[in-house]
Amino acid sequence: MASPSVIDVNAKSWEREVLKSKVPVVVEFWHQRCIWCLRLTPIYNELSKEYEGRLKFAKLNIFESHENQHLAVHYGVMGTPTLIFFCRGRPVDALVGFRPKDHLKTEIDNILSRSKECIEKSTPLPSA
Repeated sequence: MASPSVIDVNAKSWEREVLKSKVPVVVEFWHQRCIWCLRLTPIYNELSKEYEGRLKFAKLNIFESHENQHLAVHYGVMGTPTLIFFCRGRPVDALVGFRPKDHLKTEIDNILSRSKECIEKSTPLPSA
């Protein structure tokens, strides 16, 4: 489902790919029966190429496993698609629902701008 510039993550790869990422990460929480998720896929893939090197794009299928469902619940995902933005392992913003490409791009730019201090100055969270 993901393009080469969008990575599929799951509960096993979550810490490595999202929490310990050196660049900000946007994770789409989705599932295969979500019509709006399917409509978002080509837009998400295009944006992943446009933001390459500045923002990592990932997808987590919430129904793939109980562990993935637990992650969705942990981060307060109530509907799909939900995009959660992480900076140095911390959730910094979220968007719920489908948006056209130009609207989503504007919102991503705003989130990156508001998270600039975290992106430039934060230190990684200590390991638990």
